Amino acid sequence: MLRSFAGGRLFGTTTGGAPPSVLALHGWRRTHRDFDEVLAPAGGEALDAVALDLPGCGATPPPPTPWGSADYADLVDAVLDEMATPVVVLGHSFGGRVAVHLAAAEPERVGALVLTGVPLVARADRRRPSARYRAIRALNRAGVLSEARLETARRRHGSPDYRAAEGVMRDVFVRLVGERYDAQLDVLAARRLPVTLVWGDDDTEVPLSVGRAAAERLGGADVVVCPGAGHLTPRTAPGPLRQAVVDRLAAVRR
Repeated sequence: MLRSFAGGRLFGTTTGGAPPSVLALHGWRRTHRDFDEVLAPAGGEALDAVALDLPGCGATPPPPTPWGSADYADLVDAVLDEMATPVVVLGHSFGGRVAVHLAAAEPERVGALVLTGVPLVARADRRRPSARYRAIRALNRAGVLSEARLETARRRHGSPDYRAAEGVMRDVFVRLVGERYDAQLDVLAARRLPVTLVWGDDDTEVPLSVGRAAAERLGGADVVVCPGAGHLTPRTAPGPLRQAVVDRLAAVRR
């Protein structure tokens, strides 16, 4: 059953019976339901957890302005007041971006991270936008072409996620694409925060090479590879994700 958090600004669900010590943050255009089989598998024991719908997804309304992942983390931070800290934060894709900001800002309340399919470092094979789109963007910045003309080009050349987004969420997506997380990764590495990266070896959106590079930036985070799994690991590889959370939770509680 859905319930509200952070003074009614967020919605999500809880599992288990004790005060929650696991916080699950979903990917772009996804919802808390992605974590059903991770947090409360059929026939298995439910973890004491909160799974949120981030603003603009599921039951939670969009943000009032084009937020970045740090803004999302600022709001999610309020949920920690309702949890048994230090918590283990599980973040998939976009939710992992939020998770690293949250962990960097809350060293006493975030005890470990489990991240999966999170674009924390740039892909070595990242394709540049087409020459035509780059030219239109440059002319817009120079004041020659209008915002409407730029938007038309974005719709034509943009990713499926961009084209599917509407209203302020399209602007959120544009902001996220330009983000970097070097400062947050450096903070977590300096803290030696326990981090497990769970990755599908068939993830074409955020390849395993990105996960391995992030592990190095984090000072040698653990990497668990899920054979045959793609990007949506909470659905396709819930078992390894759950085990990583359970292992980190046991270490935090010691």
